[in-house]
Amino acid sequence: MPRILVIDDEKSIRNTLREILEYEKYLVDDAADGTEGLQFVDKEKYDVILCDIKMPKMDGIEVLKAILSKTDTPVVMISGHGNIETAVESLKLGAYDYIAKPLDLNRLLVTLRNAQEKSTLITETKVLKRKISKNWEMIGESPAIMQIKDMIDRVAPTDARVLITGENGTGKELVARWLHEKSHRAGKPFIEVNCAAIPSELIESQLFGHEKGSFTSAIKQRKGDFEQADGGTIFLDEIGDMSLSAQAKVLRALQENKITRVGGEKDIPVNVRVIAATNKNMDEEISKKNFREDLYHRISVILIEVPSLNQRLDDIPLLVDHFVKDICENQGSPLLKVHPTAIEELQKIQWTGNVRELRNVVERLIILCDKQITGQDVKLYAHPLKQNKGQ
Repeated sequence: MPRILVIDDEKSIRNTLREILEYEKYLVDDAADGTEGLQFVDKEKYDVILCDIKMPKMDGIEVLKAILSKTDTPVVMISGHGNIETAVESLKLGAYDYIAKPLDLNRLLVTLRNAQEKSTLITETKVLKRKISKNWEMIGESPAIMQIKDMIDRVAPTDARVLITGENGTGKELVARWLHEKSHRAGKPFIEVNCAAIPSELIESQLFGHEKGSFTSAIKQRKGDFEQADGGTIFLDEIGDMSLSAQAKVLRALQENKITRVGGEKDIPVNVRVIAATNKNMDEEISKKNFREDLYHRISVILIEVPSLNQRLDDIPLLVDHFVKDICENQGSPLLKVHPTAIEELQKIQWTGNVRELRNVVERLIILCDKQITGQDVKLYAHPLKQNKGQ
């Protein structure tokens, strides 16, 4: 049952509200003043709080500020002495609604229902955010991964451009996500662009947008990824595969903080942090004239090299434990035990696909094994790429 807290110095109002709300199947607590109300807030989780404005000891506005500093619970302000200014002030401070006395019963019940829905949405959003942050968790305690974590903590608060290098499947996107989440831009967009997946003739339109009629299929104006990331972070994954013409435009965007849409003439200012990643040897790409050296120097203020899984074998027990819990939860299956011999066998493998390959192998083992994953199961079902080639 939804729980409501009523804070009002008039006993008759508290008793009337309790009687009405309990009839409507709410659990009700009541407090005679703001101090007592805040004590309730510290002890219980409420779906909605009703708070009077004119009260002894602490007035309602003070109580509202104190409640909102502790919780996201919607607060509905009530008063028989208020005016428009008081109502506006309470709403500006974050109150969900303002109802004047004498209370209209229908309006009160509708407001409580709507506030309760908001409270439910807030809770669901928090759960989803926790799930998302769990998906981007950086697992590992090896010296190599601890060094990466330390560098992220140092670099994230700045606006320095970062180039992340490493083999496929090592977690370059994860590093980029953490750099964004730990920065002052965390509340703004994180736009990911896979430069290798977009045809060279479309990459400029994707990054910088286009004006209507600028080419055959441009039936309407489109904002590019740089504009959409304004105020936030743009992650240029596989930047080593970007065409030279697109590289020139990216260079200008970094130099001048301006972009021009395809087919447009107007300069559009953008405020973005650029994080790039590649699995290529950039020195070789520059010497082959496949990548602009001046752009490389622009994007590589900070260089972060993500270690391969073969360089952090000590992290395999933690990674396997994390993947088993995550996969079993997603599949709704019982949690499988992992025998120490399975970990030993997994640590003997030469991983070509790194952490991504390890996750796939763990998922395969969970599907094919019964109650426990053993070393023999790993020998039977792991089948790493290099070992297959040697067979």
